[in-house]
Amino acid sequence: MGSEVKLKLTIFIFVWISLIGLIECSKPNLVILPVSPVQRKPVGKSLMLTCRANVPDINLVTDLRWRDNKGNTIFSKQANPKSSPMYTEQLNNDQSLALIINKLEESMAGNYYCSASYANTELLEISVKIETYVPITWKDAPEEQYPTKGSDYLVKCEVTASPPPAVDWLRNGEIIRTGGRHVVDSRGLMIRNVKLEDDGAYVCRAVVIDTGELAERTIRVEVQVKPEVLVLPERIEAVEGQSFSVKCNATGKPPPMIEWIKDRTQQNLAIADRFQVDERTGLLIISQVTDDDYGMYTCVAKNSAGISQSKTLFDVLVTPKIFEFNNVTTPVTKETKITCKATGRPAPDITFRRWEEDEEFVPGFQPNDDRVILEVNRDHERGESSGILTITKLVRPDDGLYVCIARNKGGEAFKNGHIAVEYPPNFEHMKTLPPVYSWEQRKANLSCLAEGFPNATIEWRRDDKLIKDLFDPNLQIFGTGPRSDLIIHPTHPQYYRSYRCIAQNILGKAEHIMELREAHVPGEVVQAAARVVTATSMVFDIVGPAMEVGLPILAYHVQYADERELGWNNAQQKIWSPDSPYVVEGLLPERSYKFRFAARNQVGLGNYGKHVIQSTPKRSYPEPPKLLHKADVQPESGEDMIVLSPYSDLFDLRWNTPHDNGERIDYYEVKYCPGQKINGVWTEIDLECRTVQRAVLDGNNFEMRNLSPETYYRIEIRAHNAIGLSQPVTLLLKTARGRDVIRHPQAKILNSSTIIAVAVGGVILLLIVIDLLCCLIVNAGLFALMCRRTKRSPSDLDDETKIGREDEKQPLSNSPTNSIKKQPSTVDYDGNMVHSRSGEILGKNSAV
Repeated sequence: MGSEVKLKLTIFIFVWISLIGLIECSKPNLVILPVSPVQRKPVGKSLMLTCRANVPDINLVTDLRWRDNKGNTIFSKQANPKSSPMYTEQLNNDQSLALIINKLEESMAGNYYCSASYANTELLEISVKIETYVPITWKDAPEEQYPTKGSDYLVKCEVTASPPPAVDWLRNGEIIRTGGRHVVDSRGLMIRNVKLEDDGAYVCRAVVIDTGELAERTIRVEVQVKPEVLVLPERIEAVEGQSFSVKCNATGKPPPMIEWIKDRTQQNLAIADRFQVDERTGLLIISQVTDDDYGMYTCVAKNSAGISQSKTLFDVLVTPKIFEFNNVTTPVTKETKITCKATGRPAPDITFRRWEEDEEFVPGFQPNDDRVILEVNRDHERGESSGILTITKLVRPDDGLYVCIARNKGGEAFKNGHIAVEYPPNFEHMKTLPPVYSWEQRKANLSCLAEGFPNATIEWRRDDKLIKDLFDPNLQIFGTGPRSDLIIHPTHPQYYRSYRCIAQNILGKAEHIMELREAHVPGEVVQAAARVVTATSMVFDIVGPAMEVGLPILAYHVQYADERELGWNNAQQKIWSPDSPYVVEGLLPERSYKFRFAARNQVGLGNYGKHVIQSTPKRSYPEPPKLLHKADVQPESGEDMIVLSPYSDLFDLRWNTPHDNGERIDYYEVKYCPGQKINGVWTEIDLECRTVQRAVLDGNNFEMRNLSPETYYRIEIRAHNAIGLSQPVTLLLKTARGRDVIRHPQAKILNSSTIIAVAVGGVILLLIVIDLLCCLIVNAGLFALMCRRTKRSPSDLDDETKIGREDEKQPLSNSPTNSIKKQPSTVDYDGNMVHSRSGEILGKNSAV
């Protein structure tokens, strides 16, 4: 029962309200669109509210207007041309008036009213409340932030909103709470003692609970590391004039950019001449180092996290330069000093050495000569050094070139200086000279050369009298020192005597006695004897005459004739030089000959003497050949000579032509057999013996081929003529091991000489062909020249003959020069004058 009453009451109230609403709707009123008593909008947004009259007759609505939250009428844009944040605007002539707010501000919050007059009798009005709020705004929240390792850093995230928002932080989806190294506050997220692992993406989240607004911002945090320059050496050395590079290594994140600064000028070397700087790697390159580059340099490494720098001394090594090294001249037995000065960085070390020696002097006394002292002084500030080489008790061998050597880390320099040792004159080199000889009043030259420094002056004396004061036309002096020649014309025996050459300089005097003697033809030959006698030849041993006459023997003469001949008118003659074999050939067999001998020197031929009578034997077989091989293994007494072949299968046997003993040698017989020694007895393998005849015209050698390796062969060689074979000459041959040597090339293979000869012949033939073609085509070349010469007229030939005869009228030039001799004494006669010569000292001799 109660429920029915409640139901009826509810239906009654609903019907009543509906009737009231219908009555109200039928009354004139205003509507604000969008329909809502409260309009909640964010600050900064635009807003449009439309006020519309809801009346039976729209034409009866007048004075439709809007008033702001302060009760002031809001005018249209045309009525208020000045810029205004809000204005009204009539819409579509349907008595609707719009309120337009371009940008909401917090001060614009409040109630706004729309009013109108209907039928001039009824006032209509409606209001709306505008509420504003501030949306979430990222005030100071950079999306990329760069903390520095080791520092405390605030990751910024300042958020504004009204009502104030709540802010929290997330990383990898997890909320970061205050604690440990992290502190969350209104300004952002504080990270204490930043580490490299703090790199990453962080989410800053803001929420306004009242409005339900939520916003997130991802902030990329990249931890940076301050640059750190790896330690540079305190000193860097470079050589002046050379290129140089040095690298400055630095670490940091991001990778730092590197600069090089010259401290003295504060110049950035990246923009300097001769310098190149790689800003990423820190490589500094100097194209050519100069002395001005010396000084302190700073390597600066920079990145966004900071700056780091390191200094180093750039030490320029200046190659030494020697600026003073003078020659000195000092008398013998005195003390001398030679000084060498040089510059460089660091101050160079100085030493000396003799020009012809490699060993350098050491500071202080020299181990092998305490007369020599080396003193070195260095001035490191000025970069100068001096070296003083002192030699006490100077001797002549100290004379010569000396090398000053200045060296430091940058290199070394050399300069030559000379120590000249003055000494009195002497004639040491002339002590062994023999007397000077002359004959038949030929002029003689007594040449005197004095050694001394400074050069000596020379005067000549005879019997303590100056020759220049004698005014003797037969005594002429050429030169006053250090060489002087006395030309003597010995027209009388009194000129054959001693002469004194006296040399003098500021340090002393010396004299040398020279003799002029009269020369004669050689005396008789002391001894001559036949040593070897054959049917057609003889070999003599000759002992020449005594040498008291002074001049050397130039030749030996022999005259020989049949013993039955009376006198020597029909005798034959042969001349030998003193160093040749004394052989007489072309004799007849079974004949007795007489011989006489004489010696000849520059004066002439001596008397013939030493008569020898010697008979030749009858014709017989030849003398044994003489082998041209040396023993490789010294044979024992009575044994054959042993020769080792360099080849395993070949040996070239060679011999000299022996005397034929009256009959011409027609061939040689060579026999060789392999074998071995058993109990000291040579045993041959007869079946393998080979005998070969070698014709004389084929030469005095035989090439033995196809031998067995590492085998002994006994070789016999005989000479043959019409009478028979000579006695044999034997030797033992041992061949080399086959696998250890290069086998001799076969005869068919051309050697290098043959190849060269063929090549030269081909070139010559090609030149002949080319010359012939040139003659035929362009009338040029050797063939063309020969053709033209054959066509010349007889008059041309006569002219040439005349010219040749004119040339024949010119005197012949015959000026032999005497080359330097090494014999201790020689005497030359050139047809006009006798010259004495000292082979090693005097050299050429002057002539008058």
